[in-house]
Amino acid sequence: MRFRLLFLTLLVFSVFTQAQSSSFALAENYFRNSEYEKATQLYKDLVNRSPYNTTYLQRLISCYQETTKFEAAQKLLEQKIKRIPKLATLKVMLGYNYERQQKTKEAEKLYQEALHSITKEPGYGGAIGRLFKEYNKLDLAVKAYKETSKFNSNANYGFKIAQIYGEKGDFEFMFNEYVDYLDKNDNYLSIVKRSCARYISDDSEDENNILFKKALLRKSASNPKDVWNDLLRWLFIKQKDYGKAFIQNKALYQRNNDRLISIFQLGEIAFENKDYNTAKQCFDFTIEKTNYQRDKFNAIRMNLQIAVKQNDPEVEQKFDAVFKEFGINSNTFSIQVAHADYLTFKKNKPEQAKKVLETALPFAANKFQKARVKLKLADVHVYQSLFNKALIYYSQIQTQFKNHELGQLARYKVAQTSYFKDDFKWAKAQLKVLKGSATQLIANDAADLFLVISDNQPKDSVPSGLKEYAQADLLAFQNKTTESLTVLKDILSKYKGQPIEDEALFKQAELFVKTKQINQAIENYNQIIALGKEGILADDAYYLMAGLYENEIKDLEKAKEYYQKIIFDFPSSIYLVDARKKFRKLRGDSI
Repeated sequence: MRFRLLFLTLLVFSVFTQAQSSSFALAENYFRNSEYEKATQLYKDLVNRSPYNTTYLQRLISCYQETTKFEAAQKLLEQKIKRIPKLATLKVMLGYNYERQQKTKEAEKLYQEALHSITKEPGYGGAIGRLFKEYNKLDLAVKAYKETSKFNSNANYGFKIAQIYGEKGDFEFMFNEYVDYLDKNDNYLSIVKRSCARYISDDSEDENNILFKKALLRKSASNPKDVWNDLLRWLFIKQKDYGKAFIQNKALYQRNNDRLISIFQLGEIAFENKDYNTAKQCFDFTIEKTNYQRDKFNAIRMNLQIAVKQNDPEVEQKFDAVFKEFGINSNTFSIQVAHADYLTFKKNKPEQAKKVLETALPFAANKFQKARVKLKLADVHVYQSLFNKALIYYSQIQTQFKNHELGQLARYKVAQTSYFKDDFKWAKAQLKVLKGSATQLIANDAADLFLVISDNQPKDSVPSGLKEYAQADLLAFQNKTTESLTVLKDILSKYKGQPIEDEALFKQAELFVKTKQINQAIENYNQIIALGKEGILADDAYYLMAGLYENEIKDLEKAKEYYQKIIFDFPSSIYLVDARKKFRKLRGDSI
């Protein structure tokens, strides 16, 4: 009998809860659609059934206010205050009801009463602060949160206070609050980074960057912790001050040897951004300090790649020295693969490179390493224009790693190789699939090549220049820059006025930049723009030209002019956000 009674009670409660949930969802829908009269009836019923539910009450009050029924809202709130005098959020609601009627004195009186109540009932302080924030009473929200923290040692509203300061534009206070908040619990480091990232830029002279750095240095002086070095390192990386980031990383390493991996990762970032001096310092430090063979040989490989990038005349001797000291074995596997790449694309010794890769293959530790050797072997075959042999390797990897990034890369290389050998139909079929790749870089490259083929594919057997362009692209891939430029020059002469013209000019400009012929590159970009603003490469031309004026020619006024072109003439450009940021920086705005 008792079990049956319990079952019936639970059943009735379940039905009641579901009915309330359904009513609330419908009321919320009416509220969002500004159908306040309909929402009012539902919220009234919900408040009657759940008189202590402040969410229902607040929504009902908002409905009254949106329909100018301020007296009804006041009457209901006064009844609630009489019944639950300790619930100070009711006074905030009533105060806001007065404010909506321009009765500021009455509103301010109630707001102050709500704030004062926190000293006696700090448990309600968080709700009071949250309500002030919802009503955009930001200064009062800060006071509420601070009062609550003062009278409740377990409360930590620093993060919410910092967010409010950010909304107000009080960035110095905001950064100080974030730092204080982190001082109490450094488990929130990633959250604070995400929040601060919205306010700092890559400009070390930006006011916000300076304020953030000052807040960190101040706290570091008064209470040294790893977290401050970590944040300074993060800030310097954002600013591309990789040398300063390295100093912070070393400080972290001195206190925790597990931090060595961060130094290697910083080296990789510096390498990608062409700060080869800092990158080498990071890799040298890793080689000196690491106890792990894999990390040591990865750092050695990266140092060799720096030497290749800087055209060090002793690169070959440096590779030989590594192999002489450490041997040809599994430890030097990745270095062997890098050596093959150097031999092919820098020294034009593809046959020697193939021997190096064939020697390396037995030392591969797993199927992924084997696949990377095969990818490199295929690249060497493409370098030699042995397309069918390359396609065999690429296709094997594509099949073996169908849903892996390696498989996606191999599929792209199948498409690219097919394009090089003038099989445009098959290349397009592969690229169409890859445009939806989960790997963004592959998806972007696939989309770009798909457009090149689609826009320039020959129609009715009439030459369009696509075959010659593919040849120039292949020569560029083979690092035969002079030959590629010659083919592109012929295309521009033979196919002037045809769709391929802007592609040829763009590729030529890219190679001019590579060979430091900056003025010729700018001339090409101007020609692309002259072909028509509606051209798909016009915004690319403006953006890249602005970058050349900013970073190579150092004509900042010209750079500013071209960034501004993107802002006003190309509102849907992928460069819009970055162009606006760079323009404001050059203009001297506080970003």
